[in-house]
Amino acid sequence: MSKSEQEYREDLVRVCRLIYEKGWVAMNDGNVSIRLGENCILCTPTAVSKGLVTSADLILCDMSGTKVAGARDCTSEIAMHTTVYGLRPDIRSVVHAHPPVATGFATAGRALDKALLPEVVIQLGAVPLARYGLPGTPALSDGMLPFIPNYDALLLENHGCTAWGQDVWQAYFRMEMVEHFARITFVAEMMGGAQALPRDEVAKLFAARSRYNVNSKATMAPGMPLVAEDCAPEKIR
Repeated sequence: MSKSEQEYREDLVRVCRLIYEKGWVAMNDGNVSIRLGENCILCTPTAVSKGLVTSADLILCDMSGTKVAGARDCTSEIAMHTTVYGLRPDIRSVVHAHPPVATGFATAGRALDKALLPEVVIQLGAVPLARYGLPGTPALSDGMLPFIPNYDALLLENHGCTAWGQDVWQAYFRMEMVEHFARITFVAEMMGGAQALPRDEVAKLFAARSRYNVNSKATMAPGMPLVAEDCAPEKIR
């Protein structure tokens, strides 16, 4: 049974509260959207804290990013959302935020691409890094284009993280996984090095997806994720 527009609004506001409470955004950072129909997107407004946004603040726009209803102005990064929807008809929601540890990797110019955790390999495969693009301009989406068709979350160089899913909760939880993965990777590196799983074990994890009812576009590709055999000899188990 499909939800009403009001229920989608409530879900979106709840996700905004969560990303604010987790410290993934500050001031007016971040944006969230839900695709309601073929040419209708519900999204957050610009210049409103995600901790304070209300259902009445939300905007309706079309697939070109043009506002069709709402008292406020649409998020300046709506093109990032419409780009994802245009390339992935299976996707119904996009979440963009600046989770601190994942964004730390992004500002260091590093993808989260090592095969370290079985759960991450199964759910996301890897988290690539899109090249920097000026926020609020087409350049922001340009760097994402190579990755959107085959991944469900990515880092934006010197910017943040974007995740998408079949509903707003899946998009949110994928971002949660990215930040959790970033924190674990950081700790492992501070302890001397994050050791990747070997190729045959990673292949088994990809093959196990059906057992866990995981539907992901990400497949095992050379270097994505990086396996033990791809890493320096001293880092191999």
